[in-house]
Amino acid sequence: MKRAVAAGGILTFAFAGLAQAEQVGEIGVDWLGNDIVIEAVQDPGVSGVTCHVAYFERGVIDRLQKGNWFEDPSNSSIACRQTGPVVIGDIELDEGGEEIFKQRRSIVWKKLVIKRVYDKVNDTLIYLSHSRQVQDGSAKMSLSTVPLYGQDVTWTNGKPEKP
Repeated sequence: MKRAVAAGGILTFAFAGLAQAEQVGEIGVDWLGNDIVIEAVQDPGVSGVTCHVAYFERGVIDRLQKGNWFEDPSNSSIACRQTGPVVIGDIELDEGGEEIFKQRRSIVWKKLVIKRVYDKVNDTLIYLSHSRQVQDGSAKMSLSTVPLYGQDVTWTNGKPEKP
């Protein structure tokens, strides 16, 4: 879903080749217009897996009061589950994983990122949400896993050999 938050001045959009997010919830947390936004993200390389990511979005009054007009906090939370038959396409299998989603959290420097890493030993997909910044990287992150063992899983390029 492509959307612009005009009041906050933060552009949120999906980049080519990455998953798009669909907003499924928005919870107001105070009278300043601050919200917790919940979005569903379908893994573009693994059908049948959906991640729900939640993050804090500052309201206009909060931005006026505290300054830092063009930036939201780095906090996010993620939960990923099997939501259908799992079909795994051509995904990265190295330890660095693969970025499946990113969204701006400031006008220029900060992005919310979701990466997928395949844990070959435990036959599990790991999803990590974190903030990526040019400098002063944040240690705030959230992790979710989708075990593949015992599931009806199809690998389009053949299942990788266990080490």
